[in-house]
Amino acid sequence: MPSSTSSPPARRSAAEQKRLEKSLVEIFEKRIRFNETLGLKVVSLAPTAPTLRFEMRDDLIGHYGSGRLHGGVISATLDAMGGFAIMVALAEKHADEVLEQVTHRFGRVGTIDLRVDYLRQGLGRHFTASAEVTRLGGRVAATQMRLTNDEGTLIATAAAAYMIS
Repeated sequence: MPSSTSSPPARRSAAEQKRLEKSLVEIFEKRIRFNETLGLKVVSLAPTAPTLRFEMRDDLIGHYGSGRLHGGVISATLDAMGGFAIMVALAEKHADEVLEQVTHRFGRVGTIDLRVDYLRQGLGRHFTASAEVTRLGGRVAATQMRLTNDEGTLIATAAAAYMIS
């Protein structure tokens, strides 16, 4: 009986991984200008738990009387979080590729569908978004996202589909 001795696919070097992670943060926080406008900061690049954070600011308020976060900011943040999770997942899926190859893939990511459930008022000093990639196919990826405030209160959830090729 023939033995199956397939070796695991090659991974990029530790130095190349560090270069990729630095580039991913730069792309996400600075080169996607709307993310910069929202003040989104990368907290974690972990493939199983990518996380973003932003501080509450006066220009993000949607209701002047209550001082709560604008629904559009919530939606945009969750959409950005889903896209970020897809970028992290693509980098992991193609761990044998160097920075230039992987970042070329990021340019193909685009939202197909987004559903947001607003659960509570957006009140807090800062907010944290997280996501789980539920499907990473050849053409389409799907995510589920969450937004919590500084007290850990769940503010909103979302589900989205993204074109990846």
